Amino acid sequence: MSIKEMIQEHPQVGSDYNEQLGEAVKHAMYCAAICNSCVDACNAEQGDMSECIRKCSDCADICQAVSTVAARRTHGNTVVIKSLLEACIIACKVCAEECAKHDNAHCRRCEKMCRECMEDCVKALEGMVETATA
Repeated sequence: MSIKEMIQEHPQVGSDYNEQLGEAVKHAMYCAAICNSCVDACNAEQGDMSECIRKCSDCADICQAVSTVAARRTHGNTVVIKSLLEACIIACKVCAEECAKHDNAHCRRCEKMCRECMEDCVKALEGMVETATA
C-alpha cells in the first residue's frame, strides 16, 4: 500500500497529482516515526539528552501534521499546506543539527531521515509555488 497512490486516486486529484508533495507526505510520515523512535532511544541513553528529545519530539509532531494535512485533497488548503511545509523544513533542520551532535546510531539515522524529509519538503514547496504562478 502506498500513500502516494492513495493521494493520486483521490477523486479531486487525478491528473493534478503533485509528485513532490506526495513524496514529502511519505517522508514526513517516516520522519515522524523515526523521530519518535529516536526520542525513545534518547530516553535510554546515559547523560542529558533533553535537548535532543525536545527537538525530535517537535519535529515528529510537525512531520505528522504535514503528512496528515497534505494527504487531504478535498478542497486543498494550499496556504496551510505551504505553511506546514515551511515549518517542517525548519523543524527537520533543527532536529538534524541536534542529532548530528550525538555519536549513536539512532541519532545518525534520525539526522539522515530529517535531512531527506527537509529536502522533500523544499521540493514540494517549490513545486507548489511554480504551480501557483504558472
